[in-house]
Parts: sequence; C-alpha cells; structure tokens
Amino acid sequence: MDATEWRFVKKRTADRDGAVYVSPDGQLYRRTGGEGLRAEAAFQRQLADLDYPVPPVLEEGVTDDGHVYVVEQSLGDQTLHDMAVASLNGGRTLSDEVVDLAAQVSARLLLAQATHPVASAPGLLREWLEQAGFTANVFEENPDLNTARTRTALGTVLDCLDSVPLCRGHLDYGLPNVLPAGVVDWQHHGVVPLGYDVLLTLEVIPFKGGNKGYTASPGQRRRYLAGLDDASLDATGQPLSQHLGAYLLVKALFFLALMRPTNPSRTDKHLKWQYRRHLFTKGLEQYERTGTVDTTLFPRLEEFAAGHSAGDHP
Repeated sequence: MDATEWRFVKKRTADRDGAVYVSPDGQLYRRTGGEGLRAEAAFQRQLADLDYPVPPVLEEGVTDDGHVYVVEQSLGDQTLHDMAVASLNGGRTLSDEVVDLAAQVSARLLLAQATHPVASAPGLLREWLEQAGFTANVFEENPDLNTARTRTALGTVLDCLDSVPLCRGHLDYGLPNVLPAGVVDWQHHGVVPLGYDVLLTLEVIPFKGGNKGYTASPGQRRRYLAGLDDASLDATGQPLSQHLGAYLLVKALFFLALMRPTNPSRTDKHLKWQYRRHLFTKGLEQYERTGTVDTTLFPRLEEFAAGHSAGDHP
C-alpha cells in the first residue's frame, strides 16, 4: 500500500522519529521508527508463534527516507484506557466491563507466558530489575536514593522472586496498551518474572497522580487479582499476587525514571519529579514494613502539591 494512503494517528512516544498510521479501512496499522522497531517486530513475530495475544506482523521494510516500517493487523481502534475514559459518565471509578475485559486479556497473556517459560540463567533476574526499573537512570538522577537501604530492599525483591518462572514480557503493560483482542506496543520487551506484566494493571493507576481520570475500587482490584491468581494456580500451581509488593517496588523505580527536569523554570515538571520521588519513598517504607505496597495509600498529585506548598514534605 502506498504511504500516501495511510492516515497519521500519532507520534510514537518511544521513538522521536517514529509515527503510527492507520489504513483507510482501519484494518491495518503502520508504524515507523529506527532499528529498535525492527527488533520489536522480530520479538512480536516470535510471540505470535507462541500464541501470545499480539497483532500479527504482516510486512516490514525500510521507507524511502530510511525509516524502518512495520505493518500489522489491527486489534481494534479503542484501547481499554479509551474505553475506561469513555465510560466514566461524570464519575471516577472504572466500569466493571473494563476491569473484566482487562482480566480476560491478562489471563490470556499470563497463560501464554506460563506455557512458554524462558530458561533461567545467572544474572537474568537482576538484568530484569535493571531494565524494568531503569535503575541506572534513576540513581543517576537521584543519587540520594542509591543507598544501602534501597539496595537491601531490591536485594530482598530478587530473593523473593528467585523461584518465579521467567518469561517473555511487555515491561510497559497497562490499560493504554491493551485492547479486548490483545496487547500492542511491545517496544520495551524483555525477560520478566511471571506476573510482572499483568498483576500491576490496576495497581499502577495511582502512579499517574489522578491524571488518567479514573481509579479502580478496592473490590475491582481484589476481583482482578483473584482472577489472575486462579489462572496462575492452574498454570503454575502458585498464586502470583503474593509477589505484588516486590513488583510494585520495581515499578515505582520505573515511574521515577527520566523525571528529573533539566529546565529550572519548569516548576510543573519539578513538582511531578518530586511527587514520583515521594511515591517511591512511600513504597519503599511499606515494602520494608509489610513486604507489600498498597498504592491506594499514595496521595494524588493535587494533594501532594498542596502539602508541597505548605512545606509538609520536601
């Protein structure tokens, strides 16, 4: 199909030179980018062969201006995030339909991951920690957090997950990347401990500070996790939600990565950076004390901002 027939959808956030286009009939998506897109397409082909719920890659090549392009089958035009926002109807709580759809897709992904584990090797779990948490960047931007206390907690995370099967993972799984038919946007792929992708879907919403416009009720969170525990028990004989705290501590690092502002005049970015630092510290305190992390105890960004102005926290 000639490139002029494609309709521009959006720029790719993970690739400053990349973009997403859709075919006139909405049945195909075309993504452009750098060499990372070529690796992503190869990974996605591998996942499709392993019955992961991913869009089939139909074509790939290089454009006239030197960009890599990939054409894949559409899984639909509305993510679960889009569905969530559209169904709020003036409220803030997710619709049960969105939660149940998320549980269904997550269970499909979990089953594919459990069915095709990756052979463990020395250092592989630590590599996941470094990649998933962007730890090098986080500690470079926040050297005061690179302490014996933090390293001890992360060591406990690795010990806790030592017996968890490893699998091919998304690393940025969430409602914006999930459609009822499957999972898209695998650019941050890698090897992950089983459950890391799917268990956090509703738990990470508070990290957005309320900016996503929705929240999950305690009952929805319990039902979602219970459904995944049922799936993991069938597949592996163990309930994976027992590792939720370990996964959330790593995800707290992920949300702090690349946050330190370079422009002193951008007070909004400075506030958001301080907010994510605060959430990591609260998560660390909870994990040390209880072995888990409850993100419903996190303040919303506006609440943090009010306390920040009042001098209640740094």
